[in-house]
Amino acid sequence: MDIQVATRKRLCLDCDKPVYGRVDKKFCNDQCRVSHNNKINHNTIESVKSINIILKKNRSILSKLSEGNSTKISSIKLLGTGFNRDYHTHTYKNSKGELYIFCYDYGYLTLANEEFLIIKKKI
Repeated sequence: MDIQVATRKRLCLDCDKPVYGRVDKKFCNDQCRVSHNNKINHNTIESVKSINIILKKNRSILSKLSEGNSTKISSIKLLGTGFNRDYHTHTYKNSKGELYIFCYDYGYLTLANEEFLIIKKKI
């Protein structure tokens, strides 16, 4: 008895050209594989890039305003530079219960009288 095996023509997920080789192969070449994955991840990558731009800008602002180990600055001066308080990398609460907010290695503490204390973390 002859058994005919139906062979299904596999097409590249990116360019729709025939795919040859292993049965689990999905792309005709590496360029199509990379192109397909870039299309899928585009929105995620763009979102991460835009957040990183804000974080780097915040760090740069803190760095420029910082003079030595710690610097007091008014909220008007800090926020007037374009600093965005909604974005930071991490927080640290000291033994006194004070919450420091960091952008990478620079952080700030909110003080009374609408002032901030900018510090640089020792690495």
